[in-house]
Amino acid sequence: MKKFCCVVLALLPLTAFAYPIDVQKNLNGLKIDYESFDTDKDIGSIRVANYGEVDAVCKVVFSNGPEAPRTRNIEVPAGKHTNATAKFSREIIKLRVELTCNPK
Repeated sequence: MKKFCCVVLALLPLTAFAYPIDVQKNLNGLKIDYESFDTDKDIGSIRVANYGEVDAVCKVVFSNGPEAPRTRNIEVPAGKHTNATAKFSREIIKLRVELTCNPK
């Protein structure tokens, strides 16, 4: 029984599907913060929070290797947050996100 438990514990890291996420940001002086997530093996997402007093319009471009980039345009009201998500047809190995925000 102890050997079985050791084998199960040893295999736990193999079940994780995390991938690296690189974010390039161009915030144009806005008080914007972001947090990226590896939602699933083929889905990436980013949470954009606006801590400023001016509403922001953001463009988020998700890139995953040879696939076409996915572009999301979001509006982030002052003091609020918004999520952007992209689903790819292949498993993500490394996700690159470009975040560009401008005042509304």
